[in-house]
Amino acid sequence: MVRAQLDKRPRDVSAMFDRVAERYDLLNDVLSAGRVRWWRRVVNAAVGAGPGELVLDLAAGTGTSARALTSAGATCVACDFSLGMLGVGARRPGPEPVSFVAGDAVGLPFRDGAFDVVTISFGLRNVADTGAALAEMRRVTRPGGRLVICEFGHLPVRPLDRLYDWALAVGLPTVARALSRNAAAYAYLAESIAAWPDAGGLAELIRAAGWTAVRWRSLTMGVVAVHVARNPPPADIPAGHKV
Repeated sequence: MVRAQLDKRPRDVSAMFDRVAERYDLLNDVLSAGRVRWWRRVVNAAVGAGPGELVLDLAAGTGTSARALTSAGATCVACDFSLGMLGVGARRPGPEPVSFVAGDAVGLPFRDGAFDVVTISFGLRNVADTGAALAEMRRVTRPGGRLVICEFGHLPVRPLDRLYDWALAVGLPTVARALSRNAAAYAYLAESIAAWPDAGGLAELIRAAGWTAVRWRSLTMGVVAVHVARNPPPADIPAGHKV
C-alpha cells in the first residue's frame, strides 16, 4: 500500500496517485455517486473559457477535466506532478487538444502571466504549501485573469459535519478495497478532507495570496465548494499594498 500523510510530502503524494491512476476516474464516479460529473460542469461554467483563451488545469490527473474545458474552443494545458496520472491521460484518445505537462503547484514551469484562467479541482488540498501554490497560480495568470478552485468543503452544521467525516473515514477505504490496488490512498483522502478549512477559511487563504473578488458557491450541501477569484491588474492594487 502507498499513501501520503498530512504533511503532504510531494514524493509521497505523487507516488500515491501513480498507484491509483488506472482506476482514478472510475473511483471518482463511484465514490461520489456520479456527482463529480455535475461538479465538473459547474467548474466548466465558472471557468467560462472561450476561443483564443489559454487555461491551466492544475493537478489535472488524467486530463478528464482539461478535455472538458476545451469544449468552447479554449486551449488547455493539463499539469500534474504524478507521472502515472499524466501517462494514463496522454494515452487516452480524445478529439480535444490538451497538452500534458509535469509540474509541481509550488514551482510551476510556466512564465509569468501565461494563462487567462487557472483552475484546480480536488488538488489544492494535496499541496504541501497552500499559500505558495496560490501565489504561483497568481504569478502564471495574466493581470485581470481568473482563478477557479473546486475543493471538498464541510457541512454547515457541525454535528452533521463530524458524522460526515466519520462516514468518509469508514466508507471510502471500504469501497476502494473492491476497486483499487491502493485502498490506503482513500484513507488519506478522508483524513485530508477532515483537516481542510471550510469555504470561508479557503477564501481567506485565496485573498492572502493577493487574489481579489473572491466568492464561492457551495455544492451538495457543502460537500464541495467552487471558489472564483481575479488577479487584479496593477492599477487595482492599493498603493503600499504588498502582494
